[in-house]
Amino acid sequence: MPDIRPLPETLISQIAAGEVVDRPASVLKELLENGLDAGATDIGVALVEGGVKQIRAVDNGAGIQSEDLPMAFARHATSKIASLHDLEQVRSLGFRGEALASIASVARVALSSRTAGAASAFSLSAEGGSIGAVQPAAHPLGTTVEVSDLYYNTPARRKFLKSDATELAHCEDAFTRAALSRHDVAFSLRHNGRVLTRLAPSDSAYRVGGTLGADFAQSMRPIAADGGAIRLHGFAGSPAFTRASRDTQFVYVNGRFVRDKLISHALREAYRDVLHGERHPAYVLFLEIDPLGVDVNVHPAKIEVRFRDPRAVHQFVFHAVAKGLSGTAAETPAAMAAPVAVGQSIQPRAGQGFLGLAQPVAGYTAMFADARAETLGTASVPGNDSNAGEAPLGFAIAQLHGIYILAQNRQGLILVDMHAAHERILYEKLKAALDLRAMNTQKLLIPSTFHADGLDVATVEEHGATLNLLGFDVAAISPFALAVRAVPSMLANADTTELARAILRDIREFGASRVLTERRDELLGTMACHGAVRANRALTIPEMNALLREMEETERSGQCNHGRPTWYQMSLADLDKLFMRGR
Repeated sequence: MPDIRPLPETLISQIAAGEVVDRPASVLKELLENGLDAGATDIGVALVEGGVKQIRAVDNGAGIQSEDLPMAFARHATSKIASLHDLEQVRSLGFRGEALASIASVARVALSSRTAGAASAFSLSAEGGSIGAVQPAAHPLGTTVEVSDLYYNTPARRKFLKSDATELAHCEDAFTRAALSRHDVAFSLRHNGRVLTRLAPSDSAYRVGGTLGADFAQSMRPIAADGGAIRLHGFAGSPAFTRASRDTQFVYVNGRFVRDKLISHALREAYRDVLHGERHPAYVLFLEIDPLGVDVNVHPAKIEVRFRDPRAVHQFVFHAVAKGLSGTAAETPAAMAAPVAVGQSIQPRAGQGFLGLAQPVAGYTAMFADARAETLGTASVPGNDSNAGEAPLGFAIAQLHGIYILAQNRQGLILVDMHAAHERILYEKLKAALDLRAMNTQKLLIPSTFHADGLDVATVEEHGATLNLLGFDVAAISPFALAVRAVPSMLANADTTELARAILRDIREFGASRVLTERRDELLGTMACHGAVRANRALTIPEMNALLREMEETERSGQCNHGRPTWYQMSLADLDKLFMRGR
């Protein structure tokens, strides 16, 4: 007997099924994609026992002609491609022609379908790879597929299935991905006879909100970028709306849900400046690209893709989402806050500039250079809200425990974490100044000297040019002491010694070239943190108002450099509820 011999056709199908069908959710994904490819505008799904006992998908698509029904269960038979040229520019979700054949090899499958103009519908059953005869049936336009008793003939595989609740959760994920991909299609989902979800055709924003919930809908920001041969649109969650896991991340390439490392990395980079800790962002994004520019024939489950020009795609996605997230505080309310913008563009009033640090004036060091009386106006007087609608973040009325600014706007009360807000403002300014090689410096009247070890002294002598580029003038005055003679003007009120130590520590640890490239943002974040106004620093009303105006003009000012919210809105309705007014 020969050692090498052909495998039985049934075993071949079962091996193929292992690549395509690993649980009920995989079956549901294939059935949903078939319905969408058929042009359905209404798809209904019914599950029994988490989909293990039965999955039933009904669509009103084009249907299958009676003579083609047996071919629907044949391996590598499809109506979607016919040549290598077709494969290189796939536009449909399915194209391999193996899903139904693989499913039928490990389950009992019944298919009924009717095409437009046909006198009647027809049905066909398959079980364990054996296909029955085509029979007349009663069925409206479209197709129904019932998949029962998954893995009934491969008990070893069935043992790997989890509880009904777990398998149902995976099926809901597959359903959600399909529903988000096509907001113009109606979807419904039942489990054990109970309706779980019913979604009517709608616009994209409404479908996203109805699928992912009101919290995401209130936080999401529209993304729209058109590069001609490539386009990105959809919604990115506010940096304040984050998750402990990646369960609210949906990316589609030409309508196909994918998990792509290249796109994921671009999105992480876009959020890096505004995300807190180990949290994960949420988004629903659709990338449209010439099919010739992407290979979808990479993974058996068709969930991975390969781009012809990966760098271009990465940069396009990164810049599009980073721009969408870069709104000012006036445009980006903090978590759970109602939108604050009053429907008008923000125009600085006379005498208002950008937040900066002043030179000593008449013995008093002002924190904000543009904090002057004309900033105030009548609206900043406690109890007077006559002009509060002029600025989205309103006008200051008090400082709380030296940490928070209380302001009132037309909607109600604004709470601002003054250190976090100032830190973001300084960070954005430092980034812009370094990019333009225009870091303004301020010489210190009395140099700040401090004890330093030999490595710090060597770092100053070796990397003086890098320190100058960052706005510092540091010199060795002995083998064990350094003097700081100038600092970036924006950071003049920082603890000069601690600031210099932090910069030298980063340069020593990572090297000057890395500090100015891949570690740049971390370094500037450290500088901004040292320069930002500290807790228990008493601010005047004009200084607080100057900070609010700067927030309105600064990109990403809704979050600090670490991703925490910088402000919070409490509406009058929120306050009335706290005090039970109107009850």
